[in-house]
Amino acid sequence: MVYYHYSIMHNQIQKERVAKRFTKAIGTYTDQASVQKEIARKMTGLIQQYIHLPCPEIIEFGCGTGNYSRMLLQTLHPKHIWLNDLCGEVKHCFSDLPKEQLTFLPGDAESTTFPGGKSLITSCSTLQWFDSPADFFQKCHNLLAPEGYLAFSSFGKENMKEIRELTGSGLPYLSKGELEELLSPYYDILYAGEELISLNFNHPLDILYHLKQTGVTGVSGKVPNSQRTSVWTRRDLQEFSEKYVERFGSASKVPLTYHPIYILAKKKTV
Repeated sequence: MVYYHYSIMHNQIQKERVAKRFTKAIGTYTDQASVQKEIARKMTGLIQQYIHLPCPEIIEFGCGTGNYSRMLLQTLHPKHIWLNDLCGEVKHCFSDLPKEQLTFLPGDAESTTFPGGKSLITSCSTLQWFDSPADFFQKCHNLLAPEGYLAFSSFGKENMKEIRELTGSGLPYLSKGELEELLSPYYDILYAGEELISLNFNHPLDILYHLKQTGVTGVSGKVPNSQRTSVWTRRDLQEFSEKYVERFGSASKVPLTYHPIYILAKKKTV
């Protein structure tokens, strides 16, 4: 049964469940993650615009199936790239790339040990899952070479606002300003921007299917208009669909909002 689950237990994201959901979505992510591809293309362009190249050694955390990774390799031509993801199974998605050019480091980026002295640490659409972005920003500062760069995208508070309004649950997204404040002790901000991207679907169940196919259903939450946390029943799905159309539908379409935030920063000497 298609379902959408969001829950945060004691403010700790259930990363083991996140990993399982993304692992199941490996085969469908590349086709379904159109917004994430768009974000990756924009991030690649911003890096070329704001970062003084070359960046011979790169760390990418949350590499997923490699959409952004391949863009980095094709545009920046690094000597070596270290790829990290919570889902170890995604390493098989990179079998077509030169083995001597990349190293895969599986595990939670917040606790995984990375090699230091790197010129660029970057990521697309991953930071929103982290327990402590502030600690991770400090960790990246320690890993970067002098005058190294941190470039990432995350999602802001309007992300999937339709789901949040109907279920009362969602990830604890940070605003662009909050991210800049967390970065400020360690980095000079070169660029900070955000946008809203709306995808239109024929039916709310198509939205849930889209989310499942991209692995976004990694955490669980309340059934609509209920205090219980559970897998949704057919009745729950019907009620969710009716309220989604009633509140957000127009011209036989229903929207889903994405709220990407883009930040590029240069390491301070502190």
